[in-house]
Amino acid sequence: MSATHTTHTRIAGRTPARRSRAGIPASAVRLARIAGAFAIALIVAGCVDAGAAPAPTGGTVRVLGSWEGPEEAAFMEMVKPFEVRTGIRVVYTSTRDLQGQLERGIAAGDPPDVAGLPGPGFMTQLARSGGLKDLTGVIDVASYKADTIPSFVSLGTIDGRLVGVFIKATVKGLLWYDRSVWTLGTPRTWDELVQVARVKATGVTRPWCVGLESGAASGWPGTDWIEDFLLRQSGPDAYDRWVAGTLRWTSPEVRRAFEAYGQVVADGAVAGGADGALRTYFAVAGRPLFNQPPGCLFLHQGSFMAPFLGDDPAHPSPDFDFLPFPDIDPKYAGSLIGAGDLMGMIRDTPQARELIRYLITPEAQSIWVKRGGVISGNLRVSGYPDDISEREARLLQSATRFRFDASDAMPELMNSGFWQAVLDYTRDQDRLDDILAHLDAVQATAYRR
Repeated sequence: MSATHTTHTRIAGRTPARRSRAGIPASAVRLARIAGAFAIALIVAGCVDAGAAPAPTGGTVRVLGSWEGPEEAAFMEMVKPFEVRTGIRVVYTSTRDLQGQLERGIAAGDPPDVAGLPGPGFMTQLARSGGLKDLTGVIDVASYKADTIPSFVSLGTIDGRLVGVFIKATVKGLLWYDRSVWTLGTPRTWDELVQVARVKATGVTRPWCVGLESGAASGWPGTDWIEDFLLRQSGPDAYDRWVAGTLRWTSPEVRRAFEAYGQVVADGAVAGGADGALRTYFAVAGRPLFNQPPGCLFLHQGSFMAPFLGDDPAHPSPDFDFLPFPDIDPKYAGSLIGAGDLMGMIRDTPQARELIRYLITPEAQSIWVKRGGVISGNLRVSGYPDDISEREARLLQSATRFRFDASDAMPELMNSGFWQAVLDYTRDQDRLDDILAHLDAVQATAYRR
C-alpha cells in the first residue's frame, strides 16, 4: 500500500499510579524485607532460576496495525482490561502501508513489538527472513489449537513454527441486500439466484453493486468474487493448487472464474457500469441498495461490511441482511472462504508476550465481537450481539470446505498482480488472454522468492 499516508498513534489508558506505602504496619515491612533477603539468597545459591522473567507490571508495548476508525476504537476497547490488569501501556499506531512500515522498521532496527500482518503470504516471507518470533514458547499452544478453527492454526504455522495468531475473523462471499426490496427467499444455486435477480431487477435497478476503489489496494473486492467462483466451480483441490502457484492462471479453471466475474461487472448488470465499479470506494458501495428506487439488489462483501452499511447519514438505519454465496457445482456444496486478522510478535519483550497471550483469549475477542460486524475464529467466543453476527459465526464453524482468502495467502507480488488484473479486466474484458498470460509470468517470479 502507499507509503504516503500518514500514521497516527493512540495510547490506550494510563499506567496505574503507584500505591503509597503509608499506613502499612512496621511488622509487615520487616517481614517483606526478610522475605526479600531470603529470595536473594536463594538466587545466589542457585535455588531460583535467575533467568526466569517475572510477570510484567507496567512498561509499554508498541502495536502497529491497519485498523482505523471504528476498528481502531474496537481494538482500543479490547485492550483496556489488559492494561488495567497488567499496568502495561498499549501504544497503537495505525497505517495504510502496513507491509512497508513493517519492513522499514525492521531494516532500521526499530520495529514495533507486536504487529498486524497483511496476510499469510507476507507472514510467510517475514517468518522465513527471521522477522517473526516463534510463539510456541509464548502461549499455551495446546489450548490455542483446541479453541481455534483448525484452518486458522495451520495458516499461522510456518515450517513447524507458530508465528501468527488470529484475533478476529471474517466470512467472505456474503450477498448483502435490503430486506424491503429482496423478498424472494434464499436461492439454492447460483444459476437460480442470477435468473431470479434478473427478473427482479427492472428499470434503473441492476443486480449488483460493486466498488473496487481502495487506494493502493484497489481491485481486492474483485479478487473475492473470482475466488468464490473458482472454489465453487472447480473445487478445493484446484483452489489449493492455485494458491500454491502450481495451477496456472491461463488454466480453464481460472479463466472460467474470471469470465463469471465478467458477467457480474458487465455494464447491464452492475450499478453505474464498469466505470462506476472502478470509481466506487468499497466501503460505500452498498449505499445504492437503499436508494428509492434501489440502484442494485445485492452487494458481495465480507462479514465486516455490516457497520459500513449502517454508516450512511441518508439511511441511518437500513434494514439489511445477507444470503450466503450459493452453491455452483453440487460436488462442492458447503464451500466457504474466510479471512482474519493475524498478529505476530516482532520483538520478544515481556510486555509483548503478555499482550499476545491476552489477545487470543475468548475474553479479549468477545469484547470486539460484542461491538458487531466481527466474528471470531475462537470456538469458545459467544455473546454475538445480533442474529446476523450469530449466523455468520455458524457459517464459519460449520463450513465443510473452508478456505482462506486466496489473494491474501499468495506471495505479495502475486497478490498485487491479482489486484491489478481485476482492474484491467473490469476496464476491458477483451484483454483477458493477455491479462492471464501476464499473471502466469508474475506467478513464475513470485513463487521463486
